[in-house]
Amino acid sequence: MTEQLFYCVLGTLQGWMGVLASEAGLRRCTLPRCSAEDAAKELGAAVQQATQSQGPFEDLIARFKTYFQAERVEFPDRLDLSRATDFQRQVWEAARTIPWGETRSYQWVASHIGKPRAARAVGQALGQNPLPLIVPCHRVLTTDGKLGGFTGGLDVKRLLLKTEGVTVL
Repeated sequence: MTEQLFYCVLGTLQGWMGVLASEAGLRRCTLPRCSAEDAAKELGAAVQQATQSQGPFEDLIARFKTYFQAERVEFPDRLDLSRATDFQRQVWEAARTIPWGETRSYQWVASHIGKPRAARAVGQALGQNPLPLIVPCHRVLTTDGKLGGFTGGLDVKRLLLKTEGVTVL
């Protein structure tokens, strides 16, 4: 039996975003892109088997738009992390506990999941995060408060943090 997938592409103040979900929950979302086509393409090959529909995403779409108006938003959505390793799931769930407008370090995440010597591995897991914003990996900084890395680029990380009222060096 083939799983049912849904996707949509939405416009925000910062650009076009794509979201992909299974019946189990959100599977992937993109950071803002220059075009709707770029956002859909970044969702990956699964889009070819997915049904395009905004219906399952109406509340999420509204929250993304609110987020980019620099208003506090929560993302308590169910996630489909079935393609992740146990370690990745632990890291991503820890990142989800970081509140809006706050940051934590890679070391904090490693300690939070009971692996205090795994800060570098935490960074690698965050780099594989398929759900940026929903799993707010942009809120994770180096121990000395620097940006560290970010798959979307450091300018985007800085923009997301600024949106939340966080200033970084």
